[in-house]
Amino acid sequence: MNAATGHESDRARIQWLREELNRHAHAYYVLDQPTIPDAEYDALFIELQQLEIKHPELMSVDSPTQRVGGAPLPEFAQVQHDVPMLSINNGFSEDDIRAFDRRVSEGLGQSGDIEYACELKFDGLAINLRYVDGVLVQAATRGDGSAGEDVTANIRTIRAIPLRLMTDNPPAVIDVRGEVLMFKADFARLNQRQREADLKEFANPRNAAAGSLRQLDSRITAQRSLRFFAYGVGRLDGAALPETHSALLDWYSALGIPVCTERAVVPGADGLLTFFNHIGAVRASLDYDIDGVVYKVNRVAQQQALGFVSRAPRFAMAHKFPAEEATTTVLDISVQVGRTGAITPVARLAPVSVGGVTVTNATLHNEDEVRRKDIRIGDNVIVRRAGDVIPEVVAHVPERRPADARVFEMPTACPVCGSVIVRPEDEAVARCSGGWLKCAAQRKGGLQHFVSRRAMDIEGLGEQLIEQLVDRGLVTTPADFYKLGLIALAELDRMAEKSAQNVLDALAHSKSTTLPRFIYALGIRHVGESTAKTLARHFGTLDALMAASEEEMLAVEDVGPVVAQSILGFFHDPLNRELIAQLRAAGVHWDESIVERDAQPLTGKTFVLTGTLPNLKRDEAQALIEAAGGKVSGSVSKKTSYVVAGEEAGSKLAKAESLGIPVLDEKAFLQLLENPA
Repeated sequence: MNAATGHESDRARIQWLREELNRHAHAYYVLDQPTIPDAEYDALFIELQQLEIKHPELMSVDSPTQRVGGAPLPEFAQVQHDVPMLSINNGFSEDDIRAFDRRVSEGLGQSGDIEYACELKFDGLAINLRYVDGVLVQAATRGDGSAGEDVTANIRTIRAIPLRLMTDNPPAVIDVRGEVLMFKADFARLNQRQREADLKEFANPRNAAAGSLRQLDSRITAQRSLRFFAYGVGRLDGAALPETHSALLDWYSALGIPVCTERAVVPGADGLLTFFNHIGAVRASLDYDIDGVVYKVNRVAQQQALGFVSRAPRFAMAHKFPAEEATTTVLDISVQVGRTGAITPVARLAPVSVGGVTVTNATLHNEDEVRRKDIRIGDNVIVRRAGDVIPEVVAHVPERRPADARVFEMPTACPVCGSVIVRPEDEAVARCSGGWLKCAAQRKGGLQHFVSRRAMDIEGLGEQLIEQLVDRGLVTTPADFYKLGLIALAELDRMAEKSAQNVLDALAHSKSTTLPRFIYALGIRHVGESTAKTLARHFGTLDALMAASEEEMLAVEDVGPVVAQSILGFFHDPLNRELIAQLRAAGVHWDESIVERDAQPLTGKTFVLTGTLPNLKRDEAQALIEAAGGKVSGSVSKKTSYVVAGEEAGSKLAKAESLGIPVLDEKAFLQLLENPA
C-alpha cells in the first residue's frame, strides 16, 4: 500500500470511528440505552486518538476526542445573542393559570380550548448552542438576555450534547436553547469527591452545574457529569421552523439533541392543571431537580400572533411549585432526644412557608454541623424543605447577623430524664445515657418505631396515643401493647369503644408478621430495614441470629465491626432477650421455613414499583418480591429486570419503555411469581 492509499484509508477509518463513537455516546448519554461495553468504546476512542495524532491535518472540532477540555482561559468572552433569550412570566396558583389561558384565548379571538405544549422547568443554567452546517461552533450562557458568556470549551465536554447533528441535511445556522443541569445521583457523587478531597461541598445541583460550567479550565468541567435538555430555538437559517413547539422538540430528538420525555400536548386550562398535578406527584422520583412546569401555546403561528409584552412572551407561562427554600430567623436552639438517645439540635424558627408548608422547626443534625455552619440564636437563616424531607437549616446570612446573636451550647444533661449526655469517640452524635427504661423520650421513640408501617405496621397506634399510654404508665415496652384491654384504651383522650376495638384488631393482626419486619421493629442501633432483611436471609431463624458469634456476624453481607457489635450487644442484654420472650408469648410469630437463597426463583432479578396497584400495597408487592429472592430498586436503569406499574405511573414507566424493560401490571406480576420461569 502506497502512502496516498494509506492516508485515504486512515481518513475513512477516522470518519467511521467518529460516527460510531457519536452513535454510541448518543445511545448511552441521551437514550440511556448502551449499545457496546465500556471497554469496547474506550478501545475505539483510543484508536481515534492515535489516528488523529498521526494525521493532525485531519483533526476536526466535532471529533469525540475534543471533549476532554483544554488549557485554562484568561476570561470568558462576551457573546451577543442574535435573538434575545427572554424570561417567562411566572404563575403560582390555579387562578393565575386560568387567567393566562383566558388572555391567550382573548388574544387569539378563539372560543374553544387552546392547544398547549407542556414541559418541565429545569433548575439549571440556560444555554444557547449554535450549530453551523450541523457542527457545534459556539455555546453561550443567557447572561442578561441580550449577551452572555462564551462557554464553548466547557459545553464540548458534555457528552449528551452532540458536536455534530445527526442529519445529512442540517440547517445553515440553528441556535438551540436549553438547560444545562446536573442529575441528583451525579451531584451526590461530586459532593462525595469534594468531601474526600477536603473541599467545600456544593449546596445543590443547580449551583454545582453553574459552577462547573463557569470553570475557566474546561478540564475541570470535563470531570463533572453535566446533562442538557433542549426546549427552544433562537436563530434558524436554511430550514423551515416546525409548525408546533412539540414538533420542534421531536425534530431536535431526531437530530440527536436531548429533549425531556416528561412533556405533553394538552387542551385548555384544565389540561394545564392536570399536567401540573401529575408532575407534582412524580417530581420527587425524577432524576433531576425542577422548580415548576412551563406552558407554551403549541402552534407557532399562534405564538407569533400573540407576540411579546415587555421582555416576556404572551404565549408562555411558567407555573412554579411553592418555594422549597426560604429565609427566616432562629428564635432559639433546643435539642430533641431520639429513640436511640441521639441528641439532635433543632432550630426554633419564626414561622415561614417553605414548599407550601408552614415551618417552625428545622433540624441542625448535630453539634458539629451547628459549629460548621456557624448557626447562632438570632441569625437570619436559609431553610430548605424538599418533598416530605424534614426541613433543615442550610446556612446563615452573614450580612444579616444581629450584634446580639448567641452561640449555641450543647447541654450536658438530657432534657427529658436528666441523664448525662455522652459523645462516643469518633462519633458525631451525642446521646442520652439513660436508655429506654429511664428516658421517656427514648421509650416513646422506640415504641413509635415498633408500630411503624415498615416494622410491625400497627394501624391506629399513632404518636399522640403512644404518648398517652406511656404517660399513664400503661405501656413501658412493646410487649405491653399486646396486654392492653378495651376499657383501658377506650378511656384515653379522643378514643371511644369503636376506635379502641380497631386498635385491638390491628394488634391482633400484627401478631402474624415476617422475620425481617420483627428484627427491624426491635430498633437495634445501626440495623435498618435492608440490614434486617439481610440478617433474616442469612440466619433463617431468630434463634440462630440471637446465638450468632462475632465471627458469624461478620460473615454477613454488609455487616461490619460496628454493626456486628451493636447486634451482639443488643441480644446479649437480658432485658432485650426478655422482651423478645414476652412478644413470642403474646403470640407474635412468623414463618421460619428456610428457602436457600440460590434456589429462590427471583434471585438476581431487580424490580421497580411505580404507580398504584389495584389490590396490592407497595409494601406487600415488595415483600412478595423479596420473599422470592428478588430485589426492589427505587429507580429504573439498564440493570432493571422488570417494572411493575399501576395507575398514575409516571416517569419510571416512561423510562422503562424507552429502555425496553418489561412492564408488568398486577396480574402479570402475580403470574410471574407463580411461574418465574
